[in-house]
Amino acid sequence: LAPWIPVVGLEIHAQISSNSKLFSGSQVQFAAPPNSLVSFFDASLPGTLPVLNRRCVEAAVMTGLALNCSINKKSLFDRKHYFYADLPAGYQITQQRVPIAVNGSLSYSLCIDNKMSQMVTKTVRIKQIQLEQDSGKSLHDDSRCQTLVDLNRAGVGLMEVVMEPDMCCGEEAAAAVRELQLILQTLGSSQAVMAEGQLRVDANVSVHHPGEPYGVRTEVKNINSIRFLAKAVDYEIQRQIEELENGGTILNETRAFDSKLGCTVPMRDKEGKQDYRFMPEPNLPPLILYDAKSLPANMNHQQVINIDWIHERLPDLPSVKREKLVEQYGILPEHSFTLLNEDGLAEFFESVVKQTQMKPKRVIGWILNDVLSYLKQHSLTVKESPVSSFVLADLLNLLEKKEISSTAAKQVLAELWKGEGKTPLDIVKEQKLELLQDQKELEQICQAVIDGHENEVIMMVLG
Repeated sequence: LAPWIPVVGLEIHAQISSNSKLFSGSQVQFAAPPNSLVSFFDASLPGTLPVLNRRCVEAAVMTGLALNCSINKKSLFDRKHYFYADLPAGYQITQQRVPIAVNGSLSYSLCIDNKMSQMVTKTVRIKQIQLEQDSGKSLHDDSRCQTLVDLNRAGVGLMEVVMEPDMCCGEEAAAAVRELQLILQTLGSSQAVMAEGQLRVDANVSVHHPGEPYGVRTEVKNINSIRFLAKAVDYEIQRQIEELENGGTILNETRAFDSKLGCTVPMRDKEGKQDYRFMPEPNLPPLILYDAKSLPANMNHQQVINIDWIHERLPDLPSVKREKLVEQYGILPEHSFTLLNEDGLAEFFESVVKQTQMKPKRVIGWILNDVLSYLKQHSLTVKESPVSSFVLADLLNLLEKKEISSTAAKQVLAELWKGEGKTPLDIVKEQKLELLQDQKELEQICQAVIDGHENEVIMMVLG
């Protein structure tokens, strides 16, 4: 039998990092009291009008440029109609016809067979990035058989990043989303914290035989962790293969991932294709952007967005940061991935390197094998580390100057984790861990040991 080819495409909603919503002045804040951040426009009171948030547009342009997209100098807003309790207007404002950015690409790397030393780089095409509003949140109270609605999230600015179906497994999907998350956080265009719903992933999955058209796809909605994304995609691929091999058919349906059971479950089918009745948003003019060439001479810079100006100010992206770390410190490429994947670890490493005489290649060993494994074991972030970069540098300097052995250094580090405020030198002195440099002193100690164990010495000589 011919093998099955899985096909995976992703749609990712990233919440734009902005103080206010996309079309209203309401504040954006996670876990605020329900319905405390709702303007008249968010509640869709008659006569209220949308006013576009400049910061959200800039964030979308910045993200589009970082993902190698073409930025459309003219993009349009549309209404997408559907009726749900947490969407008071009965429609969402989005960009269906002409989005703000199109035709980009994202390169990401993953390990082969879980070996960090064998990494392969792949690219996924980005179809488009569009601006749209988030909906509110329905809270289902099962005990009272009722649903409560919180509109704090209604109208918050989102970027929807649509990836082409260029991936083939959960690991690839997870690696691509992790790289996107790092890029968004580097740009500051989204905080992209999945636990707070700032990055939500929908995965489209299908399988087919070589040379045949793509199979029927299912959509797994609202996956809220990178680990769950990998599991959901792999489970869904396996489920579809088994279903087809047993003579069944795949329904074009929406499914959800149940993280407790580790499987996807049906939510609703898509047989009757929902008609969103898209129409141009009558209350918003086309969004016009400029570049250095097209910028009118007499235009007030505060009123327009200049793509070239944003492009010049893009920070170093994660891929460039990794190259610089490898080049500057002579570390292995796979180590540069680990440094960047853990928030704040690259800065911690560079800070230690600056304060110690030890070679960066040896420093990285201490940071990855000792510091990182301790933090992971105790579920701590780098910023919560009881041992600061300054203290670790102190310890490594003692080791580098041969004042202590590496075994002793590990003992000192074990004490430092207790966070009692002692310096490495304090602990070395307290526990008498210094290496002896004085030849005579060493000879005296050895002689004392021999003198105090006469019987053992005789046995050794006779033995």
